[in-house]
Amino acid sequence: MNTPQVYAGTGGHSAWFSLDRGDSWVRPNSHSGLYLEASIWSIASHPAAPESLLAGTNMGLFRWDEPSARWTHLPSPMQDVWAVAIDPDNPKVIFAGTRPAAFYASADGGATWEKLKAPGMAQSSEINKGPTRVTQILFDPVVRDTMWACVEIGGMYRSRDRGRTWTFLTKGMISGDMHGVAVIPEAGGKRSILTTSNAGLQRSEDDGETWRPEKIDSPWQYTRAVVPHPSDPRTLFLTNGDGPPGTTGRLLRSRDGGRTWGEIPLPGRLNSTPWMVATHPSDPKLMFTGTNCGQVFRSTDSGDSWTRLQHEFGELRALHWRPLAVKQGEHSLVFKKLI
Repeated sequence: MNTPQVYAGTGGHSAWFSLDRGDSWVRPNSHSGLYLEASIWSIASHPAAPESLLAGTNMGLFRWDEPSARWTHLPSPMQDVWAVAIDPDNPKVIFAGTRPAAFYASADGGATWEKLKAPGMAQSSEINKGPTRVTQILFDPVVRDTMWACVEIGGMYRSRDRGRTWTFLTKGMISGDMHGVAVIPEAGGKRSILTTSNAGLQRSEDDGETWRPEKIDSPWQYTRAVVPHPSDPRTLFLTNGDGPPGTTGRLLRSRDGGRTWGEIPLPGRLNSTPWMVATHPSDPKLMFTGTNCGQVFRSTDSGDSWTRLQHEFGELRALHWRPLAVKQGEHSLVFKKLI
C-alpha cells in the first residue's frame, strides 16, 4: 500500500521520519551517513524517483536512498543549501540555492554542478556581509519553462528559460527580504505571482516586472510560506506571525487567489511563527504545518481542522511528505532499518 511518509528537517538535530502521519518519529542513526547534529533547510522528492529523497543541509546536498536506508553526500561547490527544486519533467535535473545566495544546477542527478549567473546576487551578499540566502526555487505550474526564486535579504528572481538565465525583479517592492512564492491562475488564462516577505505580501500581475503590496488583516505582516492547495491552486495557505522565530502566529487561508484571508485556528498556544505547509497531490486532504520552534500540526480534511501532534522539535526548518510503497505489515521493518 502507499503509506504517507513524513519528513521533518530541523536546525541542528538532522532529519526525522514518520510512517504514521506524524504520530511517532524516528531519526536515522549516526551510521546512516548524515551527521546527527546537521541542520536541514530543505527537502524535496520526485514521483519518478520514489527510492530517493534530497535534503539541503549546512554541509551541502545529501540524497536519501530508500533501499539501503542511507544518506549519501553529493559532492559540489555548495556548503549551506537552503533551497532544492527538482524539474517536474526530469528527476535528474536539480536546482539548488545556497547561503550566501547563489544558484546552482545539475543535469545528472547531482553528480556535477554548474553555478548560474544571477545579476545583483553578488552585490546583495557583499552589502549584507553574507547572510543572504535562497529560500525557495519554484517551477511555474502555469507557464512552462518559467521559474521563480526568492532570496532572503536579496529580492526576487525569474527565469524564462528553465533556469539557464535569471532576471532580478524588485520594482515596486516594499521589501527585498523574500521568503516564499506562489503562482496563481487567473481568469482568461492569466496568472499572478504572490510573494511573502518580512513586511508582508507582494503581488505581480505582469510576470514579475512590477509589484504591489497587499496588506493582510492580521496583527503582524511578517509572512513566511504561501502554498496552494494541491487540487485547487486558487486556495492558498499562508503562514504568518510576529517575526523570526517569533512568539506566536497564525495559519491563514484564502479561497480567492490571495485577495482575502481568514484564520484557521491551530489547537493550543503557538510557541513561534508558523513556518511551512506540506501538501502532496496524491492525497490533497492530508496536510502538515509547523512552527519555527518545532510544533507540528496535521489536517486530514484539506485544512479545515487541525490536530496538534505530540512530538515537538527544537527548531523546525522543513516539512515534506510523499506516498511510500510499503507492504502490509512492513512498517516495523522500515523503522528498524532507520534506527
